Amino acid sequence: MGMFTSLNIAGSGLTAQRFRLDVIANNIANVETTRTTEGGPYQRQRVILMPRDDSLKFKSHLLPEALQPGQGAGVKVVKVEKDNSPPRMVYDPSHPDAIKHGKYKGYVLYPNVNIVQEMVDMISASRSYEANVTVINSTRQLFEKSLQIGK
Repeated sequence: MGMFTSLNIAGSGLTAQRFRLDVIANNIANVETTRTTEGGPYQRQRVILMPRDDSLKFKSHLLPEALQPGQGAGVKVVKVEKDNSPPRMVYDPSHPDAIKHGKYKGYVLYPNVNIVQEMVDMISASRSYEANVTVINSTRQLFEKSLQIGK
């Protein structure tokens, strides 16, 4: 493993988890949005992450390519997809977005955002972010100790 590999991996994790936290915050902010520019209620969004390929990773020039260890290279955000689960239906005939005719007259379509699920996702992303910060701090301390050995 090269000197900067752990920093590259943890850095990609920080970026991905920060983006995930932003999407979760957007979901929570729109939990009551019944009308969007696309029409209908807001749809919950999810972040899809995948392992990052080795092409972006810092390679050590001190080792021949054949001796380079095969470790991971971090994660990347592949896409943000909409959750296609059905919206919540709440009976509120006085709401301006209430359904006017038909079987569901008086019901309002609210976003399919479950605040409890969003909070669990937020805790998970926050803990992952903290773990990556710990990796960076530990790596920094290791570098400092390595430099002190040479004195």
